[in-house]
Amino acid sequence: MRKRKNFLFGIFFLGLSFFLFSCAKVDPNTLSSELLLLEGNPLVSFRILLKVGSAHDPAGKEGLCQLAFTMLASGGSQSLTFKEISKKLYPMAARVGLRVDKEMSVFTGQVHTDNLEKYYAILKDMLLNPGFREDDFKRIKTNHLNFLQKTLVGSNDEQFGKEILNLLMYEGHPYGHHEAGTVEALESITLDEIKAFYKEHFLQGNITIGLAGGYPADFPDKVREDFSAVPEGLTAPLALLEQRSSEGLEIVIADKKTPATAFSMGFPVPISRADEDFFALWIAGSHFGEHRQSVSHLFQKIREERGQNYGDYAYIEHFIQGRRKFPATNYCRQQQYFSIWIRPLANSNRHFVLRQTLRELKKLVEEGISRERFELVRTYLLNYTKLYTQTLGERLGWQMDSHYYGYQDFLEEVQRRLPKIKHEDVNRAIKKYLNFNNIYIAIITEDAEALKEAMVANTPSPITYANPNMPQEILEEDLVIQSFPLDIKPEKVKIATNTEFFQKTGLPQID
Repeated sequence: MRKRKNFLFGIFFLGLSFFLFSCAKVDPNTLSSELLLLEGNPLVSFRILLKVGSAHDPAGKEGLCQLAFTMLASGGSQSLTFKEISKKLYPMAARVGLRVDKEMSVFTGQVHTDNLEKYYAILKDMLLNPGFREDDFKRIKTNHLNFLQKTLVGSNDEQFGKEILNLLMYEGHPYGHHEAGTVEALESITLDEIKAFYKEHFLQGNITIGLAGGYPADFPDKVREDFSAVPEGLTAPLALLEQRSSEGLEIVIADKKTPATAFSMGFPVPISRADEDFFALWIAGSHFGEHRQSVSHLFQKIREERGQNYGDYAYIEHFIQGRRKFPATNYCRQQQYFSIWIRPLANSNRHFVLRQTLRELKKLVEEGISRERFELVRTYLLNYTKLYTQTLGERLGWQMDSHYYGYQDFLEEVQRRLPKIKHEDVNRAIKKYLNFNNIYIAIITEDAEALKEAMVANTPSPITYANPNMPQEILEEDLVIQSFPLDIKPEKVKIATNTEFFQKTGLPQID
């Protein structure tokens, strides 16, 4: 009997070392926690998450949230300058990271347990006692302005296209500006406004303390005690406007001198991971354009068969790539959208590939996916999602996101629900949530007027190949694609130069 009790106690104790614990919040105005204790693990991962994001920026002060929180992550504390902090963190091989999205922001870090106390002392001081120095403010503000004026519109066409798509989908909506804001708004922000934003939103009820790894058993209590010095309170939940659907094909072209064209297109969808239909639609999205997977349909049709570019992807929710090619965590949103990314391709074939993409989407909506393909993709997702949590930060991030959407463990829910999804569930979800007629389209290309004229006139767009020996079946399909009709109204196509974006508003004032 004693052996049995000892055995059960041993199992219980072992289980505790891998126990995922979410601190129940009795009072929403106080701190919450996500703890993942892995005894013996030599690392500790931090995620200090705030339920505050760029959607909380005041009108005319777009970019304030990101600027304020960057002052914490990349500025000095009251006791140390940022240069002094950098010198202390470097020998620990540690840093403090920051991600800001529409509804949440998260400070991240990871350190070896040998350096835990020293690292935490610095991290705590940066977040709880920020220095808010004028020189840090000027440096960080200049960096953000350079990003908007040069990097985003000048050398990052993929991200630029995605941001234009966001502006199209959410014009006049709290999501409707880049996290970094606009040039005019950033230039108007003062250091006093940074301090006021911090005071207004750095509240206990907004904060979730995330810890994972081999930290001492009493360490979470110490962190909670320190962060209990933060004022109690909670930012009021966002009152989001209803997402606006496109009326037909609504297109914005950023005219830019570039040898390649990038497309980003999509439309809002009224579901998220919290909804039952998400899992069926996820199978459809993965079939159509799983991120960086050559077996996806668009990838096969555009890149593999025709060699047009390096990437053709589709997503049923907001997607940011994390470590390797898996989705990053802590970008949760109440409202989501379906999108397609067509990554840079030769300008000469841009009209053809636009036609081809919309034709494939039309076929997906009208025909659904085959049973064989359904079985293949469902099995793939069941196995692929098992790879999502290979690091402490990933495990902790997925656990935090699970609770946002109402699950104890979303990835375990995937393993439970996907096997129950039927072929007809997927095709029903496709018809219910996807469409090929009402789509926002962002295009980065040169000679935009010529493209607009060709699209509006439905001018045939034959494709050209470097390979003179293309298979006959591909050439025959090309003849169909090159004349595939697109119902594009001239008034629905807006053109602006790339440098006009993110100035006074996200979208230029286009007549």
